[in-house]
Amino acid sequence: MNESSYNTPADRPADPRPLDARLARRLVRPLEATRATPNHLTTLRLVLGLIAAACLAHGSLAWANIGAFVFALSNFVDHTDGELARLSGLSSRFGHWYDLISDVVIHTLLFAALGYGLRDGSLGLWAPWLGLLAGAAVAFIFWLHMHMESILGKADASLPSARYFEIEDVLYLFPLVTLFQIRLPFLIMAVIGAPIFALWLGAYFMRLQRRSAV
Repeated sequence: MNESSYNTPADRPADPRPLDARLARRLVRPLEATRATPNHLTTLRLVLGLIAAACLAHGSLAWANIGAFVFALSNFVDHTDGELARLSGLSSRFGHWYDLISDVVIHTLLFAALGYGLRDGSLGLWAPWLGLLAGAAVAFIFWLHMHMESILGKADASLPSARYFEIEDVLYLFPLVTLFQIRLPFLIMAVIGAPIFALWLGAYFMRLQRRSAV
């Protein structure tokens, strides 16, 4: 998800991609000559995401911290499969959908697990349902953006970014949520903010479609 914030080609850096994507390419370059495939890396990302969700569902602060850091790692690994696919020429329709489904599963389960882990707090049994709602909204955001790219192309469907950072990079800050013990406020903000952002993205998509039709 990257839309350059530069106005002219002269303002653009040599490699305007986000920092995590550039780092991911460097790390997977040695795998180009091996039997490793992008789907292997997608599977690794999925397994890490499931481990993160399981840790968050446990409820204790210690397990939540572990889960948050594992999720941040999973979020980074999500960039490696695409970079390896571009380097090796092993892109496939199955891999594309496998990556998308993994995103949906991980983000839905992550927020549902976060809510489940807070079930003994002030929200009670509402917490898991709120987590599921937030996760579904985040998963929808990922799906809608992938759909936008398939219709408009990756460049035209890119979202506003700040130089080398994308909107989705805010997920790397998730460990701060557990370290500073603000899981409950974060869950409430996610329940409110994720659906609002999903609605904004839908409106943004329609605006881009109208612009491309002119």
